[in-house]
Amino acid sequence: MQGSPHKTYTVEEAKRKLEQFCAYQERCHEEVIKKLRSMNMIPQAVDAVVGHLLEHNFLNEERFARSFARGKFRIKHWGRIRIVRELKARNISRYNIDIALKEIDDAEYFETFDTLAAKQWETIREKNILKKKKKLFDFLMRKGYESNLIYEAIQNLANDD
Repeated sequence: MQGSPHKTYTVEEAKRKLEQFCAYQERCHEEVIKKLRSMNMIPQAVDAVVGHLLEHNFLNEERFARSFARGKFRIKHWGRIRIVRELKARNISRYNIDIALKEIDDAEYFETFDTLAAKQWETIREKNILKKKKKLFDFLMRKGYESNLIYEAIQNLANDD
């Protein structure tokens, strides 16, 4: 007879494993709970481990939100709308989302947006100007930028051509 294919963990083992999981990269509560459930931990054990991680500052939702906003903006060039949407999808509180958005400097935000829009405009190989504008609009909307910024950028870029 074979043993169960799933390893079982004690609460102490789970604490150590999740400490490493959180130390490697900022995590939100949802990711940690999902990880614990995948380890077949019972709800009381999940609560105990999450409590331990919070108490020892391995898990901090504000720190996660700040780090997430900074990283997605600087590395993936996401706009504020996309960042907010993604944080909400991870059940981050409105309070922490507002704090996270303060991590993005306005001047840097607009500069990144302008650079991204101009670069994308140049790469779109479309002769029909309306289709080209639509492609740029869709790209910048997917990135999560505000529509008023996008309209303004499209006007300026189309007029420069």
